[in-house]
Amino acid sequence: MKQHGVLVALAGTIVLASTALLFGGKTPTPPADETPWPTKGWATASPTSVGLDEQVLLSLDKDMASGKYSQMMDSFAVFRCGKKVFERTYSHDYAKIYAKQAGERGPWNMRLNGRYNYFDPYWHPYYHGTDLHTMQSISKTVTSVIIGVAMQRADFKAGLDTPVLKYFDTSKVKNVDDRKRRITLRDLLTMTAGFDWDDDGFFAGDPRNDTSMMEVSDDWVQYAIDKPMAAEPGTVWNYNSGATMLLAYIFQKETGEDLDDYGQKYLFAPLGIRHEWKRTYLGVVDAEGGLYLNDSDLAKIGYLYLHDGMWDGQRIVSREWVKKSLTPYFQTKPEPQFKAGFKYGFKWWLFKLPDSTEYVWMARGVGDEHLMVFPNEGLIVTFTMWDILPSSTGTDPTPSDFLPLVKTKTCTSGAQ
Repeated sequence: MKQHGVLVALAGTIVLASTALLFGGKTPTPPADETPWPTKGWATASPTSVGLDEQVLLSLDKDMASGKYSQMMDSFAVFRCGKKVFERTYSHDYAKIYAKQAGERGPWNMRLNGRYNYFDPYWHPYYHGTDLHTMQSISKTVTSVIIGVAMQRADFKAGLDTPVLKYFDTSKVKNVDDRKRRITLRDLLTMTAGFDWDDDGFFAGDPRNDTSMMEVSDDWVQYAIDKPMAAEPGTVWNYNSGATMLLAYIFQKETGEDLDDYGQKYLFAPLGIRHEWKRTYLGVVDAEGGLYLNDSDLAKIGYLYLHDGMWDGQRIVSREWVKKSLTPYFQTKPEPQFKAGFKYGFKWWLFKLPDSTEYVWMARGVGDEHLMVFPNEGLIVTFTMWDILPSSTGTDPTPSDFLPLVKTKTCTSGAQ
């Protein structure tokens, strides 16, 4: 039986006690023309008050708590009309669950100790006993957002067709050829750089995969840029965690500012987001997987994009960047659970709903952490897990699982 409570740290063991909140909508409803901005925290409301089916929501919660999707489900939250209508956490003792793996060197803990041992409960899935959950590759999506912020503020002046090697001394880069010279910033954003890169092995537990090899190296940026080429840039989609590390390095070169520090000033602080962000051994922001957020703050990223980059009267990201980011440029590879794959934008996964022209905007992290934004329904769903063993039989809830929640096409309060 789940116990109600809060996050506690005890003798190095992190335990997240289960808490369920179905909100009753006691906060005042704003006028129809006033958007509620959750900078200082989300207003709460009942599901029915924002046109959602409460019984469907409770059924979803039951499925998640029971392990239907995964025994390692950590949290689930739902937002609509600028209101938080449901939030739930689920209890797991990860120090016990992954005790054996924590002491065995492998693709998820190549150094055995510290912040890149993914079985160390001091670091994963919660940051040092707080409610901040590892976001893993959602970090890539947020990196794209921060680049958009810097372009909006004219601090990042380079165009998307700028060659990546402009930022490197090519005499110190391995495997330089004409194809590598043609890699652009756009190619890094869309996962089409053309490098010979194996990220699939990271999920499958193959220690020879490039993500694990990069993470065990001292200089992640050098590892990523040195890889030989396998395809013409801009032609073949291949998931590549190193590409986002190159963007973190380029961001600092182009703006003169650290990606995390800049994000804190111009994205996280304006939106009221608490976060932590790991760094590589040389101090570069781990843009490919080091970000920690809680569900409520993760949902703010989706809310910002639902409003075309505006936040409480302030332009955070340009409308153009939001549109470009959510454009389906490339088809991704099929996955066991998603046979048709996804479309891919600027670090956003785009899921085509069945029998619909609508794309659900998604940020996804290995483990599994998810942000789902349903633009036509004004609905935001977040959930997190820490289901990382290659032998896992866990599955992800799909966007289609959440569509039955929606009873009315628009918010009954009139808010967007």
